[in-house]
Amino acid sequence: MKAIFISHNQALSERIINVLDNNEVRGFTKWALTEGRGTVDGEPHYGSHAWPSMNSSMLVITEDEKAEKIMTDLRKLDETAKMQGLRAFVWNIEQVS
Repeated sequence: MKAIFISHNQALSERIINVLDNNEVRGFTKWALTEGRGTVDGEPHYGSHAWPSMNSSMLVITEDEKAEKIMTDLRKLDETAKMQGLRAFVWNIEQVS
């Protein structure tokens, strides 16, 4: 099993859920409001007057074989919306109950 942590501009939420649906992944946990800024470039997402946009974050637990395809699809989505901001990270899951 793999965990995929996705941090993204709120504007991409529906498109990310579509990626999960297209990969037949139903379950996820979402934090609607998260703040952040990119490692290299991109504008901060602080929800302030100066930086009004906000991020959301999601955690998805899925089978190993689905994780690779989801990551590929997320990379493609990020390429179409570079200024929006999307980062995804994969971790191994040792147990699920």
